[in-house]
Amino acid sequence: MKEKAIVLDEQAIRRALTRIAHEIIERNKGIDNCILIGIKTRGIYLANRLAEKIQQIEGRHVPVGEVDITLYRDDLTKKTIDQEPMIKGTSIPIDVTDQKVILIDDVLYTGRTVRAAMDAIMDIGRPSQIQLAVLVDRGHRELPIRADFVGKNIPTSSSEVIVVELTEVDADDQVSIHEND
Repeated sequence: MKEKAIVLDEQAIRRALTRIAHEIIERNKGIDNCILIGIKTRGIYLANRLAEKIQQIEGRHVPVGEVDITLYRDDLTKKTIDQEPMIKGTSIPIDVTDQKVILIDDVLYTGRTVRAAMDAIMDIGRPSQIQLAVLVDRGHRELPIRADFVGKNIPTSSSEVIVVELTEVDADDQVSIHEND
């Protein structure tokens, strides 16, 4: 894969997350009964960053959890199940029943990851609502799923790949578009 362009640098990511934090607070009239749940892997780092920003704005802590969707993926076949997929674990600090769950992910593409995350959460409890926050929405939906909070819309072709790098797991913070060879 060849990098075509950097579409978000460290400052742009920080600004997008600050805006999303404000939008979450505004839409929910505060943070009462809210929990941020990051979708493994990069979604959890974004959820933690959003929780810090919300803490700075509201002066109160919002619970943060993480969900592993491995066993909920619709592309697992008998063959891949026999190979034992790597399960990274789900950790949610409070009961999600009657809570406003804000799912956090890095890129919204087909919608299948979000559907799997919603299935995983519904197996744990029954939230009053589920909202979706993503750093990047690149289009090409296969399921009727839409983000409530979007850092940046980046229209892409199906031959392009969005690469999100975060300092927690990568060299630095940036979002770039790569072309498949």
